[in-house]
Amino acid sequence: MTIKVLGVSSSMREFSSSAKGLEIALNNAKENGAEIQFLNLQKTPLPMFYSTTEKTENIRKATEMVKWADAFILATPDYHGSMAGSMKNFLDYYWSEFAGKLFGYICASHEKGLTAMDQMRTAIRQCYGWSMPYGVSINGEEDFENGEIKNLQLKSRLTMLSRDLTVYGEIIRNQFLQDLKSDVSNSFSKHYGK
Repeated sequence: MTIKVLGVSSSMREFSSSAKGLEIALNNAKENGAEIQFLNLQKTPLPMFYSTTEKTENIRKATEMVKWADAFILATPDYHGSMAGSMKNFLDYYWSEFAGKLFGYICASHEKGLTAMDQMRTAIRQCYGWSMPYGVSINGEEDFENGEIKNLQLKSRLTMLSRDLTVYGEIIRNQFLQDLKSDVSNSFSKHYGK
């Protein structure tokens, strides 16, 4: 199986360091054999969850991409110690679609973004998704120059995240799908899978 990785960017800024980090991570994942897609919530905004009963074109597009994915990289700016509202709104749309899939996290922050990444992990855990045990923090002013990474540690961390997400994501997803097809009744996938 070729693992399919969806990157979701929640920044509304035109030149976003979290979106740039995500783009680099996705390209690294592709070099590791993954198929990739990029969902930019700035260009594909979703209406506030439950604000409409109509399935808009953006909702259809996002849902198709979420169902396609085996693993995710979520990227957000840190706003007051939390994820961007657009990311929380995106996560509100889905539940069972995240079960048994692995998630990695990128956060643009002047203070490491730990609480923002923890909040994304909490939301994913509630949806029975798996999370990487670490995330990648980006400080745009210190880490980028003219749109290129100048911080070699950041470059290394993004490379590691992409490699680990593709390797472990494939293992977890394959086992989850195998368990779904098996006659084992007491597995995680039988209980939460779809």
